[in-house]
Amino acid sequence: MSRLRSFCVGLCALVGLAAPAFAQDFTALARVDVANSAISDARRGGVQIDLSLSQGLPWRIFTLDEPRRLVIDFREVDWTGVNADALDQAKNISDVRVGAYRPGWSRMVADLSVPMVLKTAEMKLGDGQGPVVLSVRLEAASAEDFAAKAGAPNDPRWDLPEAAITREDREAKPDWAPTVIVLDPGHGGIDPGAERGEWSEKQITLQFARELRDTLRRAGNFEIILTRREDTFVSLERRVAIAHEVAADIFISLHADTVLEGYALGATVYTLSDEASDAASQYLAERHNRSDVLSGIDLTGTEDQVAEVLLDIARRETAPRSERLAKAMVLGMQGAVGELNKHPYRQGGFSVLKAADIPSVLIEIGFMSSERDLANITDPAWRQALANGIRDGLQAWVVADETARNLTNN
Repeated sequence: MSRLRSFCVGLCALVGLAAPAFAQDFTALARVDVANSAISDARRGGVQIDLSLSQGLPWRIFTLDEPRRLVIDFREVDWTGVNADALDQAKNISDVRVGAYRPGWSRMVADLSVPMVLKTAEMKLGDGQGPVVLSVRLEAASAEDFAAKAGAPNDPRWDLPEAAITREDREAKPDWAPTVIVLDPGHGGIDPGAERGEWSEKQITLQFARELRDTLRRAGNFEIILTRREDTFVSLERRVAIAHEVAADIFISLHADTVLEGYALGATVYTLSDEASDAASQYLAERHNRSDVLSGIDLTGTEDQVAEVLLDIARRETAPRSERLAKAMVLGMQGAVGELNKHPYRQGGFSVLKAADIPSVLIEIGFMSSERDLANITDPAWRQALANGIRDGLQAWVVADETARNLTNN
């Protein structure tokens, strides 16, 4: 029976299907044995990767350019205890990230310091009961050879459908219709965001998004959608696409970052601008905009200059509404929790705020690099007060925005 199980697991891994659950050990997630796994230097400037897994599972591997990365996808893996410090001993691998990529799938991304191409990659199966080893060998290559071989494979069994951005004129909503708000918990899955001690930005933002959702639902006349409801990765483009799919009236992205240089303190609200209002805002925008790179998304060939020009025109129409929304958020939060950042309203080039026809803001609920802010954002009572302040700001903005639009139309 063990030979049959080994054969079936290997066959499923080969064709990209989930292995059948013959016994209890095949119903759990595959686990990584860190003690028997390593990323190490190989001969002639290459790299050897050996991952010891508790069971066979479907996988795929590819490289990406600009920046150079190695990506390995798996059917969902338990990454407990796996990090760059535990695995990476190779001089030509500058960083390693692991985590959930989307529901049911996991990803490892290794940053390559020099161009290297795949020489071999195989999953060595045991007897169906013990561990298996995914063995990967990279070898040094020229930049031209690396670029020629890089790129994500197009496979509908693994990939999400391509996002389509469209702009349609919306019908006027009746007065009784609820205000549709998309709450966007920043980061997630393979992208933890900022980290400090036991806390990560992705877990704090998801917890607060759930609490804010419940607060707004209790207020009435708000319909709330979350861009993610669990610890999974969502691309920046997909977050904006979700807002369009549900015809959102408001988009709010939630973050809790760290600042390594200088000192940042207190909640801050941002709107989109080509030019950042200050150096700190530019730094944060650059950090947030790297989420897709960190997760191993292929960004080559994604720019459409004609579409961007049309979207920029639409954004100029929406910008005043976003600014009023941000200022309403500031007033609401100040009334609920008191002191915010000394400059609580700022602007920056945050990609997640680029929905052309939806008033959008990004809220840093606090900075984990600040002891005071960390104590606040990990305190349920303080978060509830902040949620109440955001609710008050939203209610005030809905009234003011309707009045402004009625004056414009008349």
